Amino acid sequence: MEFVSIRIITGDVARLVDFYERATEVSATWANEDFAELRTTSATLAIGSTRTVALFAPGSARPADNHSVIIEFLVDDVDSVYKNLTGFVDDFVNEPTTMPWGNRALLFRDPDGNLVNFFTPGTPVTSDTPGTSGTPARAVTASGQ
Repeated sequence: MEFVSIRIITGDVARLVDFYERATEVSATWANEDFAELRTTSATLAIGSTRTVALFAPGSARPADNHSVIIEFLVDDVDSVYKNLTGFVDDFVNEPTTMPWGNRALLFRDPDGNLVNFFTPGTPVTSDTPGTSGTPARAVTASGQ
């Protein structure tokens, strides 16, 4: 088994895709107006409209109602990324903070209220680093690239 994606259900796909494209500097691939994906080498962030929920099971997912999942992105320099996001992100949960396990983490909310974590490991990332695939999928640098 291979974990490949996470999907966010939203009432406004275009708004959420624009937010994640700007925050990550990864361009989305659109299947249609109800579905887009931001692909990295290790995982995909899929964004689907509420109209897609009925294809799985009516009422099985609700937009803007997440209170238990954190969407995480590995970045090269969380402090520089924080500076780049200031003025764009409306809801920072914290400023870059060194966590007890050594990561520098920046928590903020996307326009639907989903919790997002941009983090930089305190030690170099290897294939043995828990929670990573060993190399950044597409780490965001200080310049946003």
